[in-house]
Amino acid sequence: GDSVITVQLTEEDKVEDDVVFYLVFTGSTVQHCTSTRKINPGSLETISPGHDCCETVKVALCASREGHPVLVVAEESFQFVQDEAYDAAQFLATCAGNQQALNFTRFLDRSRPPAADVDFLDEKVALAFRHLKLPAEWNVLGVDQSLTENIPRETLMHFAVRLGLLRLTWFLLQQPGGRGALSIHNNEGATPVSLALERGYQKLHQLLTEEEAREPDSWSTLSHTVHSGDYSVKHHRGLDVYMLTAET
Repeated sequence: GDSVITVQLTEEDKVEDDVVFYLVFTGSTVQHCTSTRKINPGSLETISPGHDCCETVKVALCASREGHPVLVVAEESFQFVQDEAYDAAQFLATCAGNQQALNFTRFLDRSRPPAADVDFLDEKVALAFRHLKLPAEWNVLGVDQSLTENIPRETLMHFAVRLGLLRLTWFLLQQPGGRGALSIHNNEGATPVSLALERGYQKLHQLLTEEEAREPDSWSTLSHTVHSGDYSVKHHRGLDVYMLTAET
């Protein structure tokens, strides 16, 4: 998701300013509806939605005008493909509880990627995680781990906090085992909370220690999402377009 899509209108589709265009993406289990903004009389822009799987979906360009029925202007196919962020999220989700794999990820910390790269990684991997089909029994600590076991071990929460990934940490906190992971020590005796404090990640430490901490809008400069049951509404600030996603 979050790529810019440009729609070129034909001469006969260039109509009055009171016509509103939007795109409808219909997948096998999820449907998205995005608003558009007009760049000029012949071009529209919108943002591609994050999808729940890699597949080819049907996308329809619709036109709406007050007092008139909705018109389907054009239809086309659109393919969602797997990228590096999706691969990374899938790898991390699969390796929850796998000590060998989680210890391997610590080499990223030694390479110290620039802050801009970390922010980009955080935005993209957290977005991919939100659209992964996680098993019902999935747990931040791994499906075979018990919250009562007081065994030093590396966790996904350690990984996210060590790199300062705010959005991914927020996502993991909402998942089963997320809060339990905060009190687990790794082999160096560090908890995710002590790691955040040690590295000077003030916002991250605040997120982990305040019971009523919420995700501030300012953490994501690109977009803000509100979830409600099987629906979510996303506002992309850059283009000022909205996206409604619903499970079909």
